[in-house]
Amino acid sequence: MNILVVIPARGGSKGIPRKNIRAMNNHPLIYYVIHTAKMSKFKPDIVVSTDDDEIITYSKKFGAMTIKRDSSLSLDETTLDPVVYDAYNLMKSKIQKKYDIVITMQPTSPILKTISLDNAIEKLIKNELDTIISACDDTHLMWGKNMEFFPLYEKRLNRQFLPKTYKETGGFLITKTDVISQTNRIGKKLELYLLDNGEEIDIDTYEDWAICEYLMKRKRIMFIVTGNKQDGLGHVNRAMLLANDILDHEIIFVVNYESEMAYDIVNSNNYKCIITDDFIETINDYNPDMIINDILDTDKKYIQTLKKSNIKIVNFEDVGDGSLYADLVFNALYKRKESDPQHYYTGEKYFCLRNEFIYTDCKMIKKEVNNILVTFGGTDENNLTKEMLEILSQDDFLNIKIDVVLGIGYDRHESLKQFDNFKHIKIWTDVKNISDFIFNADLIITASGRTVYEIASIGTPSIVLAQNERELTHPFACEENGFINLGLGIILDKELIKLKLGQLISSFELRTEMNRKMLSYDFKSNKKNVIKLIKELLEQ
Repeated sequence: MNILVVIPARGGSKGIPRKNIRAMNNHPLIYYVIHTAKMSKFKPDIVVSTDDDEIITYSKKFGAMTIKRDSSLSLDETTLDPVVYDAYNLMKSKIQKKYDIVITMQPTSPILKTISLDNAIEKLIKNELDTIISACDDTHLMWGKNMEFFPLYEKRLNRQFLPKTYKETGGFLITKTDVISQTNRIGKKLELYLLDNGEEIDIDTYEDWAICEYLMKRKRIMFIVTGNKQDGLGHVNRAMLLANDILDHEIIFVVNYESEMAYDIVNSNNYKCIITDDFIETINDYNPDMIINDILDTDKKYIQTLKKSNIKIVNFEDVGDGSLYADLVFNALYKRKESDPQHYYTGEKYFCLRNEFIYTDCKMIKKEVNNILVTFGGTDENNLTKEMLEILSQDDFLNIKIDVVLGIGYDRHESLKQFDNFKHIKIWTDVKNISDFIFNADLIITASGRTVYEIASIGTPSIVLAQNERELTHPFACEENGFINLGLGIILDKELIKLKLGQLISSFELRTEMNRKMLSYDFKSNKKNVIKLIKELLEQ
């Protein structure tokens, strides 16, 4: 079919002077409507009808044909029907083409996407319509006025229960040429094409302009996260923490089928979350500007595939080959090495503290130890919880309350039943307020993961046992920073652990010094360091 797009663009706009050639996000406003039409798969002819020489100049530069309309068609009271009819007839004569469809598109809808335009054209052709008009849902409790105000509704109902009403937008009016006349562009067989997500906005005011410019600058950020019994929920919780601070961009979460726990958490917070068995396919479908991977180690092939699409890549806790090819890598659990690339950001300055810890008071050390917390999080792969309770169930500790907080992946509950009869021991599962347990404890026994930073932000003296070789490479939990680190937990002598516990319990001075060292760090502002770098990368 032969299709003509007519773009009416007066020079004398009143609400926003010189609106059609004012710069929006570095382009004159009229650029966007021409570009949207040019990208259509239907390859329409595009003509701008205007009374303004400057608009003619810009329109030609952007690839449109132009018509200098008569001054009689540029009056404030002139409707679009005669303007479009005039342009249609002039173009027929000028290029000797018989058009089947004429589309009116206004410059004041710059967010309109080409795919919406093409879908509407297809709908008109497929359904044998005369006309299809862009519109948006405008259902509200509406009022009219003659001499007095009167309601345009029968009953006062919540919006979702009111009869639907729709408002035309300036996006497009697509019509068959056999219904066009000096006074009409609308045929009998008509449908509306509903727009949303900003495509429906018409720029009439400066406020409309500001909203459109904001939407144009808004980028799409995709968080790819893991969250299951094996990996724990630290990754998805960090991603949620960052997403909550990135208000000016679109956020999408993606998880695989092994991370349904993460999916449930993201979904419950009303973020869009996609569950997939193919990250690359999903990424290609949504074409994000940035991907934030919080899935532990990545490989070279995965990251290089993403880079081919010119996507900005940010990785967390990644020591795999893929980290070398990312744009930013945050490894808060590690110290910087001389061989690390410039885009690696390591150490405690880049640990993102959860809000529950930001708003928790710092610990004041008591003279006596009345409460010990045991928490190894995740799956506790070596069942160090059981090993510690075998020590803490001995006579030396019967007068101290022992709280045990199990990770979501812990699956050896049977092994702990032998401690059910010890009244001073209480085992907790599905804890949502771990910061309260850390604050209320006088001593903590834990692993050498992210939890040590959370503990340090509160200042509770702790003994650290690494679960595996990877945790042994996490340097923060050391004497210099207020921890007693006993190395790999699975090979330790229980008598040594008991000895260290005894020393801590009996020494108020030692616990006070450990508390002082921990609180010498400011973890509560670290998240700003990460957000700042991410935003700078996004704006490049």
